[in-house]
Amino acid sequence: MLGILYAALGAFTFSLNNVTLRRGVVTGSVLQGMALTVPIGGLSFLLMAIAFGELGQLVTFPPVALAWLFCQGIVHFVIGRYCNYRSNQLMGVNLSAPVVQLQVPFAMLLAVLTLHERFTVLQAIGSALMLGGSFVAQTEAGDKSATASATPLSAAITTVSGPVQGRPARSGGPRKSAFRPQLFSGCLFGFAAAACYGSSPLMARQAFLNAPGASTVAAGCLAYAAANLAFSLVLLKPGAWQNIKATERENLPWFLAAAVLVAISQALVYASLALAPLMVVTPILQLSLVFRLFLSQLINRDYEVMNAAVIAGAFAAVLGSMLISLDTDQLTFALAPGVAEFLRYRLVGH
Repeated sequence: MLGILYAALGAFTFSLNNVTLRRGVVTGSVLQGMALTVPIGGLSFLLMAIAFGELGQLVTFPPVALAWLFCQGIVHFVIGRYCNYRSNQLMGVNLSAPVVQLQVPFAMLLAVLTLHERFTVLQAIGSALMLGGSFVAQTEAGDKSATASATPLSAAITTVSGPVQGRPARSGGPRKSAFRPQLFSGCLFGFAAAACYGSSPLMARQAFLNAPGASTVAAGCLAYAAANLAFSLVLLKPGAWQNIKATERENLPWFLAAAVLVAISQALVYASLALAPLMVVTPILQLSLVFRLFLSQLINRDYEVMNAAVIAGAFAAVLGSMLISLDTDQLTFALAPGVAEFLRYRLVGH
């Protein structure tokens, strides 16, 4: 039960991290958010390694495992996180989350191609649900924004963020949300984030296959070390450091909250995996999509798209991800023999 509780808390804190980060990038930049979340994440894992007495484990990884961990850290914590944050900025958490959640079928596809794992009819149905839920939400949002006012996004952000940031609104009438999602570019970054997040677990798996019994906390330290090194190279780009130093005081608490929450969520996921099986933890983590809907309405109501299609798409994505990640035999044992046999049929794999 404790592992299930940790997984649920991990899903909640991960959702809250996305929502608070979303609030920061409404008027701030993705680079400003990453300048806090990447270093603080690395520091958090370093402190955990010291607290658990696993600091010495950092030198026990063989070169092949180190290479996989370095790749995993850069792909997940730098490239994937940037694409995820950028997608959130362009079209909001409610629309970007189902797209980013496609990391689950993407990871399954990579597992089938590289590790020759099985892919059943039930998992194919789950993948179709996730894809369908994502595209239904995007299509409905596109129809709404096509008929909306042609107010530019920058002007819309200025209008709705005035009272929130302590600045007066330009009109004396009631404040209305004018946020118009940029679906095409937002989806591109969302798909890129899904590809990075989906490939990341396979890199970590390859690292642990080459380092049996290695510490997961120490592995996280090494992955974050590579991420921080890669991110420091971004600061060499002209104007990058000035961008970070220009972070507004109003946005700083949101970025700091996101940085702390992402570290807490990762620690909770590690703790849940240490106490409960993967097939129990993974479906619970998918509840983050549902949590995001409610948290975004509570914190970012003026900067999100919320309608029946978005809600239906999110729940379809949750259901689909559960069908993919749960054990097929356990899901079908109570069904009629013919139906269960059909759902367990392996389309690909041994």
